Amino acid sequence: MSGHIPVLLKEIVEAVAPQDDDIIIDGTFGGGGYTKAILDGARCRVFGIDRDPDAIERGKALSKTLDNRLEMFEGCYGDMAALVNQKVNAVVLDIGVSSFQIDEADRGFSFREDGPLDMRMAQSGESAADVVNTYEEKELADIIYKYGEERHSRRVAKAIVEARREEKITTTGQLAKIVRSVVWQAKDKIDPATRTFQGLRIYVNDELGELMRGLAAAEELLLPGGRLVVVTFHSLEDRIVKKFFKERSGGNARTNRYMPDGGDTGPQATFKIINRKPVAPSEEECRENPRARSSKLRAGLRTEAPTWTGEAA
Repeated sequence: MSGHIPVLLKEIVEAVAPQDDDIIIDGTFGGGGYTKAILDGARCRVFGIDRDPDAIERGKALSKTLDNRLEMFEGCYGDMAALVNQKVNAVVLDIGVSSFQIDEADRGFSFREDGPLDMRMAQSGESAADVVNTYEEKELADIIYKYGEERHSRRVAKAIVEARREEKITTTGQLAKIVRSVVWQAKDKIDPATRTFQGLRIYVNDELGELMRGLAAAEELLLPGGRLVVVTFHSLEDRIVKKFFKERSGGNARTNRYMPDGGDTGPQATFKIINRKPVAPSEEECRENPRARSSKLRAGLRTEAPTWTGEAA
């Protein structure tokens, strides 16, 4: 797991609270950091899920060192109910791109090193290059604004369309240069290309849709008393998780103060929130691992209420 530093590792294990004989899903296996810590914490089993074939191979190799208590499933964590098809004691989700994917230039997730403009977690389907070279200017602007929260999205989209008339945009370096030509570095010192790359990555991998499906699937699979633990890295993800837990814990229920025993409307609460405020990394962790800076951990305890029907959040 060289180069991979799990974020909020101690806090994740405490929130999961693994016990002997538990079955736990690591829905975003990545480098396996959470899985290894969980398996070290109790004589439990972990089902690891990842859409990235490279992560599946890492998991199979790791399983051999852990008494085969790790079983890998290739696919999207939003499909975990179909992949695993049994009740579990906990589900852990670490949302977003893994350190392995960022650090491998050939995967095209990062602009720090030039590489193919890819960004596909599953290494199949429509790539970021397909999007920037074929989508209409308005579509590009909408994607970059909605998923990258880039307020200069129209300017970026226009520059992309003008540049691709001259030559096809095939590398991360090309795209980053185009973005930097029209967006200047802000006071926060974040690279001007950051938000555009984020927006494209989230769109290409349908990350927000996947998150909503994953939360609903976890609700379906968790046993009463089971734990759902989610780490997010930016406001778009955290907003979805926060809303999910608020809804599912009864926070959105309309009540009548004159009818305290019968005024609730809507389905029963399926979760009890463990931490009212999200858990953030310590200053020490942020110094040691800058990627932890924006991370937030939210967790909930599954009740005995039936699963809600319809899509999460």
